[in-house]
Amino acid sequence: MARIRLKLGANEIEVDSKDFYVDNQSVDEVISNLSRYVAEETQVQNTETTVNYLSSLEDVEIHEPEFTAPISIDSSQIRSKIHILARDSFFEQPRTVSEVVAQLYEYGWAVRPLDVSKVLVHMASNRELQKDSQEKRNYYSNKLVQLR
Repeated sequence: MARIRLKLGANEIEVDSKDFYVDNQSVDEVISNLSRYVAEETQVQNTETTVNYLSSLEDVEIHEPEFTAPISIDSSQIRSKIHILARDSFFEQPRTVSEVVAQLYEYGWAVRPLDVSKVLVHMASNRELQKDSQEKRNYYSNKLVQLR
């Protein structure tokens, strides 16, 4: 699965390859088309032609788990990556540490479960996430959920 996120000004567009197939050969064309679309929406005139669209974008991340291994991230980056999951509605349902680790892996980030657990506990203590326990397992979500 490839995830392409482009942001230009206040506009942002995100495309998941589960919606369609994107491979290494077509990713530049997809990014080019998306860049033009976002630029048209913000009425920004791009007078410069760029051949390598991937390298022209700031903060672009592409991960295709079928073709590449996830990138190991430092424990200091985990919190910001968890915020991305929260923004993408991942925590609408209560999640365990192992589910968070698996989702981060799906996004292309390899992390140690212990590091994720520490960050989740800290985020729960700061009330960024809700922490609930059931049967000796901790669950994290965006809101207070009664587990059964």
